[in-house]
Amino acid sequence: MPMNLEPLSGDNAAVVLVDYAIGFANVLRSTELGEHLNNVVGLTKTAQLYGLPLVVTNGIDSRPSGPLYPELAEVLGDTPVVVRPDAAFNSFLDEGFARAVRETGRRRLIIGGIATDGCVLQTALGALREGYEVYVVEDVTATTTVRAHEMAIQRMIMSGIVPITWWSLAAELQLDPKFKDSPVRSRLMAAHQPIMMMSGRTFLAGAATRQS
Repeated sequence: MPMNLEPLSGDNAAVVLVDYAIGFANVLRSTELGEHLNNVVGLTKTAQLYGLPLVVTNGIDSRPSGPLYPELAEVLGDTPVVVRPDAAFNSFLDEGFARAVRETGRRRLIIGGIATDGCVLQTALGALREGYEVYVVEDVTATTTVRAHEMAIQRMIMSGIVPITWWSLAAELQLDPKFKDSPVRSRLMAAHQPIMMMSGRTFLAGAATRQS
């Protein structure tokens, strides 16, 4: 079945964040923690700045997994968090979560979370069963080992889920004509892609030197 080539946009997609709890961060080994936090916040800001609905879910704060990452909670502000009392691996088994996703009115879901081989995998498969078109943001998703992460991503791909990165998503959203002259992507780059930002400055400095 051919992949849907219509660009992702705030009009047709929603971002889903699953179980970014502080207790889980302690056991992540498939990615470096600082990079992981940077990417999670980058994705969240991308959704906010480009106008994509956000559905955020987590278990009960008092459980060992704990509340959301403070860095994420700060960016989310008053965005509601769907609490799943049973913390089912497939978030769609929680009616509150399923309803929150339905209420976005979007049929394309962009999912990131913890853990790749647990709640992310099962929630993504659950979304497919519900008839959604599903994307998983590979570089904001992590688990206990590189192998477990890679195998879960491979299984999702084989099931028809499309892997993306948060920065490639921002580039795609910038294609929307309403953002043609918007500084949104530059703002994201300055805050969360310092290497690319420095490369751009180097290029501009070189161009200015050649013109002088």
